[in-house]
Amino acid sequence: MKHSSEMKRELAQNDSAPLYVGVKQMILDRIQSGEWPPKFRVPSENELVTELGVSKMTANRALRELAAEGELVRIQGVGSFVAERKGYSPLFEVRNIAEEIAERGHSHEASVIVIAEEPASPETADALDLDIGAPVFHSLIVHSENGVPVQIEDRFVNPATAPDYLKQDFSSQTPNAYLVEAAPLSGSEHVVEAAMPQAWECKLLTILRNEPCLTIRRRTWSGRQVVSTARLVYPAHRYRLEARSGKVFEE
Repeated sequence: MKHSSEMKRELAQNDSAPLYVGVKQMILDRIQSGEWPPKFRVPSENELVTELGVSKMTANRALRELAAEGELVRIQGVGSFVAERKGYSPLFEVRNIAEEIAERGHSHEASVIVIAEEPASPETADALDLDIGAPVFHSLIVHSENGVPVQIEDRFVNPATAPDYLKQDFSSQTPNAYLVEAAPLSGSEHVVEAAMPQAWECKLLTILRNEPCLTIRRRTWSGRQVVSTARLVYPAHRYRLEARSGKVFEE
């Protein structure tokens, strides 16, 4: 392990705190300083035990708590890695993901997987207030931030509200941006849940099967008509959702 003597000195200087807290702080210091960047493999439990002279229980607790706090990503049989800094999305706003990413100074890319007219399934028909089998527009798009997939957008659109939907180039303009112009938003509904990804979602998001995801099911209205129903899937370790209500005072 690099700098083990330096880490031992830091641990000794921090002897007023429990050992596992000292180990956590040493790891955090290196993450926060940039010495250990995102995706960097941090020392394993056995390496911490050998180099620092702590117990395996102490090393395990330090790594486990850092993972629970979102600082590390632990992959069984592979190791622990510094987590990527999460992007964020306002929970109860209907925002354009391209604008959110641009506001962070990052680049947005979109890969169109499906764009087609399909018969509405019973679930989709119910969500769009249409008859089962009625034609609907379907788009499946993967949104990436700086080349890393951060969202699957699986959307069904009522053709009556956006008849030219299938003619759009959604690699350069998001469905959100187009629909806001075609059918101005009057209301929305959101359902949020945690879920394990399906195999095809793992492939599109380049994540493992055991990595949890955040899912938003969103319906939008223009006047009395339902415009679209969308299922938005985010890898939990790459994204967070935020919401505020009432007055918030910040210094």
